[in-house]
Amino acid sequence: MGNMNTTEKITAILEKIRPYIQMHGGDVRLSEVRETAAILKFEGNCAECPLLTVTVHRVIKPLLAEEAPEITEIIFE
Repeated sequence: MGNMNTTEKITAILEKIRPYIQMHGGDVRLSEVRETAAILKFEGNCAECPLLTVTVHRVIKPLLAEEAPEITEIIFE
C-alpha cells in the first residue's frame, strides 16, 4: 500500500470488505488507531452478529497482517 499511513491503510482494507458486510445489513468503520491497535466500530446487524468474531479473525486480521503489519490488535467498539 505504498506511502499510506496506518489510518489510510486500515480504511482502504475496510473499503474492500465493506460491500460484504453491508450485504449482511451491517457496516464497519475505523474509529481510531491507538498505537498498535485498530479500534473498529461495527454497526447495524454486525453489532449483534455471532459471526462477527469469525469475520474479524478470518477476514480482517489476515488483511491487516498483510497490509498494515504494525496493527497487532483489533478492538471492537
